[in-house]
Formats: sequence, structure tokens, C-alpha cells
Amino acid sequence: GTPLENHLGELWSQFHFLLPGLLGDEKTFNSGFRGPIEKQGDELRRALLIRRIKPFLLRRTKDKVAKELPPKTEMVRTVELAGAQRDLYETVRLAMDKKVRDEIAKKGVARSQIVILEALLKLRQVCCDPRLVKSGAATKPAASSAKLTELIEMLDALLEEGRKILIFSQFTSMLALIEAELAARGIAYALLTGDTRDRAAAVRSFQHGEVPIFLISLKAGGVGLNLTAADTVIHYDPWWNPAAENQASDRAWRIGQDKPVFVYKLIAKGTLEEKIQALQQKKADLARAMLSDGVAQDLKITQDDLQAIFAPLQE
Repeated sequence: GTPLENHLGELWSQFHFLLPGLLGDEKTFNSGFRGPIEKQGDELRRALLIRRIKPFLLRRTKDKVAKELPPKTEMVRTVELAGAQRDLYETVRLAMDKKVRDEIAKKGVARSQIVILEALLKLRQVCCDPRLVKSGAATKPAASSAKLTELIEMLDALLEEGRKILIFSQFTSMLALIEAELAARGIAYALLTGDTRDRAAAVRSFQHGEVPIFLISLKAGGVGLNLTAADTVIHYDPWWNPAAENQASDRAWRIGQDKPVFVYKLIAKGTLEEKIQALQQKKADLARAMLSDGVAQDLKITQDDLQAIFAPLQE
């Protein structure tokens, strides 16, 4: 597993459990290490922290211990929002931008997290499918989803090639919409969400070749599953945490896999989803810097970040 996925507080928690006192109490660690490293990019503090934990950290990445694994190829498929979906994205973006700015003006960035997260959620939902958005803007007949259209076109081609496919989404409501499309086309599938009672049966039907597609909620099935029957992974929507996405992809790319694995990430061009990709890179940089000899990047969230997130779609 990855001991550091989002921030250095995760590292402190694990060492506090395993070796209490090694990194001091949480307050001391935050002021002495987490703050300087994450917010200021302090290389001296980073080097000191690495020296302190190095005797207790043994890192073995999959490419070193599982050399027999077939190649894994990752690709980003960009999707252009158009028509009513594009208009809805802009409507929601403008409304959320104003709401967030007003909240920050009153409380500051640190105390506006709930409003910011609500805004980001709505924009992510519009990118997935306008029908996910529950607001006045969506009371009209729902706009079509460019991303869902792209997915179905991909599936037609992939299934014709005989591929076995995992589709991940964070939204169970999105999986339900994909289900409806598959059912309308007579395409067999298995489904795994937090509400699935018989997980083993769903896994078995896919692994035994009874169905070619497995729809999986990222939180319910992103870890702990062996799905080596799959040779294709599709991430319908990006998640902030790159380690979570990688863990999900590794349901297929793991020991026992004997076929090349192809991972597709569907990203709505020019939208919040592209900004999520940039944040994923920052988090990956932090993990690499602490678990290797890399250089930590400045991880401060600035007003420029918020301005980029709520930037209008380009013509």
C-alpha cells in the first residue's frame, strides 16, 4: 500500500500508532514538518523528516517486485462539452463562483471548505452527466452527456475486440445511468457498489467470463479485489487522490495478470476535471518526495488555484 496519499498528517498517524513519540505529538509535527514542507516547500525540513523515518521504511514498488507483470498503458481521453451541457456547466460555474467568493470574503479560504466542496461537487456532476445535478438549472429536460456518449462509443469498439472492462465512478447515480444504457443495448454487466449484498457473486460472474463489463463504485471496489480477467480499465470521472485511482486500476494490473492492461481516463476538456488532474500531480509529487529522494513541491492552495478552478470554458 501507499503510506502517504494526501498529506503528511497520514504519515504522522501511522508512525504515532507504530512508534509513538518518533515524530512528536501532532501539533509539534504539524508546526515542525507538515507546515514547512507542504506550505513552504522547505527542503531542509523534508530531508530531516526523511532521515528520521528512513530506518523504519522499506519501499518496494510493484515494478521492482513484480517484474513479470505485463505492461500497463495509461491514456487520457478528452471530451468536449457542447450544447446544453456546456451551457449548464457555465451556469453552475458562475453561480458557484459567486457563492464561493462571497463565502471566502466573509470567512476566508480555510473556513469556506464546505461551500467550496459543494461547488466542486456540482461542477463534477455536470461533467459526468447533467442528470446528476439537482438544482433549478436542471428542472428542464436533461441535456445529453458528451462523456456518456463517448463511453458508449468506446465500449462498442472495445467489446468488438473482445476486451474485458472495468468501469469506475465515484457516483453510484452515474453508474445507474450507465447501467440503463447497457441494458437498453442488451449488454451484460456486473455491478458492485456499497449496496451490493453479494460481492463475491458479482466478482465471480466477471472473473468467470459470464459478463464483459464490471461497473464499480470507486469507494466500494477500489481496493481488495482481484479482477485479473480484465484487460481494460476506464475511469469515468477523476478523483482528487491519485493513489485511489491507481489502486483501482491495479484491480486488473496485479500478480496473476497475463495480458497487457489499458487504462483510460475520461476528462472533460477545459473543466474542473483538468484542474483535478493538476492536483493529482501535486499529491503524487508529495508522495514521491517523501518516499524517495525527489523534491517536494509547494502544495499551498492559493487564490490563483480557485481562479483556475472556476475559469470559464474556452471557445
